Amino acid sequence: MGDVVSTHLDEGRRQHIAERTGKVLGEFCRCYKEQFGVALFNSVRYEIEGNGGPQAQLLHRKVPLEDHVIYSGNLFHYIEENKKWRNRFCVVPHNYGLVLYENKLAYERDLPPRVLINSAGYKILTSVDQYLELVNSSLPGVTPKLGQTPIFKCPTDFPLILWHPYARHYYFCVMTGKEQEKWRAVFQDCVRHCNNGISEDSKVEAPAFTDAVRMYRQSKEQYGTWDMLCGNETQVLSNLVMEELLPELRNAIGPRLKGKAQERQRTWIQISDAVYRMVYEQTNAQYDAVMAKCEQERSQMESTIRTDMDQIITSKEHLASKIRAFVLPKAEVCVRNHVQPYISSILEALMTPTSQGFAEVREVFFKEVTDMNMNIVNEGGLEKLVEYMEKLSHLAFHPVKMQSCYEKMDQLKLEGLQQRFDVTSTSVFKQRAQIHMRQQMDDAVYTFETLLHQELGKLQGKDDLCKSIQRILERVLKKYDYDSSTVRKKFFREALLQITIPFLLKKLAPTCKGELAKFQELIFEDFASFILVENTYEEVVLQSVMKDIMQAVKEAAVQRKHNLYRDSMVMHNSDPNLHLLGEGMPIDWGDEHSAQAEGEPQADRRRRAKQVVSVIQDDEGVLPYAVGAEALLQPGSPQPPELEEPPPSSPDGVEEIQKALAKESHGDAGEVEERLRNGTDAKRESGATEEVAVAAPVPGDVPSQGPAGDGDRVHCATAASPAPGAEAVSGAGDAAAASAVPGDEGPSGVEAQLAAPASPVPGAESPSGASVQLAAPASPVLASPLPGADIPSAASVQHTTPASPKPRADVPPEAKLPHGTPAPLGTQAPPAPEAKTPSPSTGSVCHQPSDKETGEEVAVTPPQPPSTTESGEGVQTEF
Repeated sequence: MGDVVSTHLDEGRRQHIAERTGKVLGEFCRCYKEQFGVALFNSVRYEIEGNGGPQAQLLHRKVPLEDHVIYSGNLFHYIEENKKWRNRFCVVPHNYGLVLYENKLAYERDLPPRVLINSAGYKILTSVDQYLELVNSSLPGVTPKLGQTPIFKCPTDFPLILWHPYARHYYFCVMTGKEQEKWRAVFQDCVRHCNNGISEDSKVEAPAFTDAVRMYRQSKEQYGTWDMLCGNETQVLSNLVMEELLPELRNAIGPRLKGKAQERQRTWIQISDAVYRMVYEQTNAQYDAVMAKCEQERSQMESTIRTDMDQIITSKEHLASKIRAFVLPKAEVCVRNHVQPYISSILEALMTPTSQGFAEVREVFFKEVTDMNMNIVNEGGLEKLVEYMEKLSHLAFHPVKMQSCYEKMDQLKLEGLQQRFDVTSTSVFKQRAQIHMRQQMDDAVYTFETLLHQELGKLQGKDDLCKSIQRILERVLKKYDYDSSTVRKKFFREALLQITIPFLLKKLAPTCKGELAKFQELIFEDFASFILVENTYEEVVLQSVMKDIMQAVKEAAVQRKHNLYRDSMVMHNSDPNLHLLGEGMPIDWGDEHSAQAEGEPQADRRRRAKQVVSVIQDDEGVLPYAVGAEALLQPGSPQPPELEEPPPSSPDGVEEIQKALAKESHGDAGEVEERLRNGTDAKRESGATEEVAVAAPVPGDVPSQGPAGDGDRVHCATAASPAPGAEAVSGAGDAAAASAVPGDEGPSGVEAQLAAPASPVPGAESPSGASVQLAAPASPVLASPLPGADIPSAASVQHTTPASPKPRADVPPEAKLPHGTPAPLGTQAPPAPEAKTPSPSTGSVCHQPSDKETGEEVAVTPPQPPSTTESGEGVQTEF
């Protein structure tokens, strides 16, 4: 921490921050203990009554991304402490943490990473002006004059900035607009996943926590949605404390800041980050303590619930009847005058972009499978099927291919409704819908995989294979149409409740809130831990508006433009045999169906698994990043050995980077050929790039190392697209991995011999088949569940994101963070028994140490060897 920050955060100020934080956490912990008993009662009651049974739906993959990396590539990272730009190799593991290494060689050597970032709560900005606008608003009264130097100077026109209202900011830049779009999609995927960090596997702790957060904020007269309910529990509580603490600190410290406007802004960002770290550490300890105390009392409470279940239910119903008689008339008038006229408008605003997004998911899945089928006709062989299926299995987690689906939700605008109903931000609705899209895509892909895997033993030849793929595709699409309709209807109901209930509670508070205390005497003392007047009151308010919401969604279901199937159409669109297939681990197509893999030694399998680096990879930008740094070596300086020492450091200043980029752009006029690390030859021409699918090579297929010859060809696994005359898609990274996207130019000399099958028309009735009644699949609530809602709470819902390490585990100071699946703070990586790359230990979590750039000690990873440690830089860990 810098001297300036230490000056403003002296011992007295630190003590005040600790006391203020303790007071906020004390109030929250009281709310949590109350909600814990209520959540435990609801969980036991649902278990006894048998609610929430299995539902007929697309198959769900349990571990979709184990031992995989989402993305890897180079970008420039700005070091604030020495105001230098450094070339960094960024890896996004399966837990969606951002991990920055010194370079690619450091990653391959298992050296400790430079920076670990948990992106929960961050916003991705692609413009310096957008960033400066947010910075100016964070410290009122401090605005730089025109012409003054900004906080940082970007060497290219394509910045990527991670902005957080409380924590430190991160500055990156790339060299092309296409690279910027790819990295933006990857960063947004990381933010979307990390924001959904509260584990939904728990049936008690998760709903108790979210209800406690909501009750605490309502006690402070904050009823609307909260866009900082992101990250794990400790991060959410830290945001809760900072929401109250930061304005007070701004008023006390802001006027005392010295220097130019930019220096004062930079100092304030550092102070806010330092306070956030202090709050995080205190919050982590205090929340652990209250969790442990509740866990100690859990067995006794559960025993009481099971013994007196009937009496508790009777007591609660008696209390609800009294509150209903008092509140319901007022609530119904409020609903009729202030909510009912706007429900249809809210629903229409939600339905249009959401339905478009799910329709895009369907189209992307349909095109990927169709292109695969066409290429199997052209190329043939089971090995090609294996290659395509390995790519298809990760389609839902391909940030670039899924971006067209996610972008549909960006059109969501509530306009005047947002202000009327106190919706501070629509991001919570956008992200929840996007998570549903990703889950439905993965479920559809996994169902297709499972059905095809089941059929392979019955096939006689290539023609039978193509026909089976087409038949299975139509079967899965039919099921997707119904399941996605069910998911959307539940999403709409949840969103409407999320918007209207806080508004109603705020409207009714002046006339009803003060009268609730008199109902406390109706609760027996022995049952006071399981029945709360506040929760029962909210259930009554919810009942007052639920009928209108259900009616509005039901009426919208008959509108063909939104493709929402009616419940009566379930027998036409369900597949009663899917549940018989069961659910389990992902299918290993390479091991089961590759001819070379039959006698493959275990060591070669591990090596092959390591060679499949990323779900998506591409080569655009490798030359300027890698060669540009080497071009800055002094004349006559020896070329660094490939394996003996790391490559030279990247340029420091903006001018040096710009000169290097200009030099490379003028000097790189011919063709450049590069050997991909997985054994695939890539041929890249100036001004034209293409995505090459990464397939795990097998022994005997890996060509010898060395520069590619003139006669080498691109072994491209992309599907031939039926759309002629389109340009190839470019990318950036180590090895390209992506199947063809709409508009790609297919391989030359290859003709499509199989016409694209007609896609089932959305909303059209299919021929009647086996009749079975499908229950609506569970779906998590948008931000915090409401008690008594017809919608299940977040705890009872299947997690929509891939299996992620357990939040809030601690890492011992001496623990080493391997490069394979590095875990940011708040995550824990599962062990990978067959992967060559070691995974973090089960308790691997980073605390909140800073790096040597800020002068703090680092207890997360061992210090980097002197040969790879730069002056003024160290390991920095973000939570």
